[in-house]
Amino acid sequence: MKRAFSLALLLAVACGGDRRETPAGAGAPSGSSNKAITIKGSDTMVILGQRFAEEYMKNNPGVVIHVNGGGSGTGIAALINGTVDLAQSSRPMKDGEKADVEKKRNAQLNETPVALDALAVFVNESNKVHALTLDQLAQIYTGKITNWTQVGGADAQIVLYGRENSSGTYEYFKEHVLAKADFAPRTQTLQGTAAVINAVSRDVNGIGYGGIAYAQGVRPIGVKKDAGSPAVEPTEANVANGTYPVARYLYFYWISTASPQLQQFVQWATSPDGQKMVENVGYFPLPEKTRTSTQ
Repeated sequence: MKRAFSLALLLAVACGGDRRETPAGAGAPSGSSNKAITIKGSDTMVILGQRFAEEYMKNNPGVVIHVNGGGSGTGIAALINGTVDLAQSSRPMKDGEKADVEKKRNAQLNETPVALDALAVFVNESNKVHALTLDQLAQIYTGKITNWTQVGGADAQIVLYGRENSSGTYEYFKEHVLAKADFAPRTQTLQGTAAVINAVSRDVNGIGYGGIAYAQGVRPIGVKKDAGSPAVEPTEANVANGTYPVARYLYFYWISTASPQLQQFVQWATSPDGQKMVENVGYFPLPEKTRTSTQ
């Protein structure tokens, strides 16, 4: 799996929250709008959005794109309020959110998958636990399992790291792993998957979760659907064939009245050239059927 960014860059970008990333800009071409495209949302996707923007601006010098993180919920709220052109989200938008966008923006909402992700569970590289069932993960994060010995590890308290509740990754993990149960109060919530990775890499008893592209300096573990199932690693092949149990799409959300420049950018992101950026960042390209249906 390709890893185009070092952990230091991931920390600088993904933990930057709502900080504006200003591209090296060129003036707008003659006869076109000077208005920059603004993108906001998922911290899981912020490095992907920035890589998309950098490559697209390099090949389209009249286009300026600003990318910010802050969480999927933050990006969706900004799209509803009309303060951004495009929201990045690591979870599907809720029906109520979709209705709010269309009502307040008076336009149809468009949903475009741009990448596949294995929502991975990370442990410290020294941890001897190599696989957990979905039920064990739920019990760990709801506080029912508290010691690594209960799942075949060392005699030490499990230290929980997770995401803030504005995160799409938080919501996806809560729904699909915890079956909507509450996280244990002792879960340490951090802003951005890079911060989770950093914490787990320094904590021999830590466990965290997040997008597979951030898996540096930690070890992603295999996940079992149940005790009788084999452990499945969070690889591209296992996500593509549907055997990894916590896989998801990463989305662009935008409205039908968006500028032609934005629409062209979205179309490019799902093209073969755009999907190369997905691989370079460390996520997985869209299946051919999904990619062609979005164009």
